[in-house]
Amino acid sequence: MMLGLIAALLLVVPASAYAQTQPAAAPAYTTNAEMTAIFTADQGDRDAGPRIDWAAVRPRDAARRARTRALLDSGALQSGDDFYHAAFVFQHGDAADDCLLAHTLAVVAIARGRRDATWIATATLDRYLQRIGQKQVFGTQYTRAPDQPWTQEPYDRALISDRLRAALGVPDQAAQDRKRQAMDAEYKAAGK
Repeated sequence: MMLGLIAALLLVVPASAYAQTQPAAAPAYTTNAEMTAIFTADQGDRDAGPRIDWAAVRPRDAARRARTRALLDSGALQSGDDFYHAAFVFQHGDAADDCLLAHTLAVVAIARGRRDATWIATATLDRYLQRIGQKQVFGTQYTRAPDQPWTQEPYDRALISDRLRAALGVPDQAAQDRKRQAMDAEYKAAGK
């Protein structure tokens, strides 16, 4: 009888110890349809390329950020998709804190399974750095003064290697240079 009890305990203890060492399954999160619609509208406003009417888009961006903030504060955003979408909305903010929040949202998106959110995480960090007067480090941000060519400056090109850029889904510096040249050509063709 005692031998049977010991044998039973030996079978139960390793099984329970094994169960404790296994990571818990990731919770299933539902994607918020309203957040998806906000993201779709945000991206749609940017489809016109050099012909974007910023006077019309900026108030819509502000309204989308306000609604996204309300969804975030209420706990309505749960999935990696939700946080990915919210990161894009907040990166279009005017304040440095909008960009920093966008970066944080992108990190949550990655943690919740959106591996492709690494690019928006890098872009929002670059945008935040620029907004606080520092050099961007990944090269994701392009700016242009009227009648001037596009630039990525200020840009610390030496801090992050092209290999690290690639690991994060960011084009290497040669590809960035080609993109900048193509943007110049597109705007020149549009008479901008």
